[in-house]
Amino acid sequence: MKLQKATLFALLAVLELARDPARQMSAAEIAEIYGISVNHLAKVMRDLGRAGLVEAVRGVGGGYRFSGNARRVSLFDVIDLFGDIVTDASEMPGTAGDTEIARALGRVLNEVDEIAVATLKSISLATLLKNLDRSAARRMAATT
Repeated sequence: MKLQKATLFALLAVLELARDPARQMSAAEIAEIYGISVNHLAKVMRDLGRAGLVEAVRGVGGGYRFSGNARRVSLFDVIDLFGDIVTDASEMPGTAGDTEIARALGRVLNEVDEIAVATLKSISLATLLKNLDRSAARRMAATT
């Protein structure tokens, strides 16, 4: 699955902020961590704010803070904000979509999309972050 840059930036930012909901970070800080465009990320952060996943904190030391519920927000919820998930097999070039092979391929691609959506809906931000923490703990234990 290939996602648009805005969708990837949104996932990175939301996960970074959800890691510690009490912490606030500027778009520049998040952009620096992930080596991404701060201007592009700022636009994404506005979209995330409108969706209620982050809140802007104004003033000196301002930035963004996670304001969603990490146990209830799924990866799909974030991706869906940017309309970036489903392959439309009907958009095959020319008259390819009218052939038996194209229809069969379309059915398979739609099934793959349905499985991907179901998987993304089943993984909350909290679950992904918990798995990340477990992986880090295992790496630390292996080095000591």
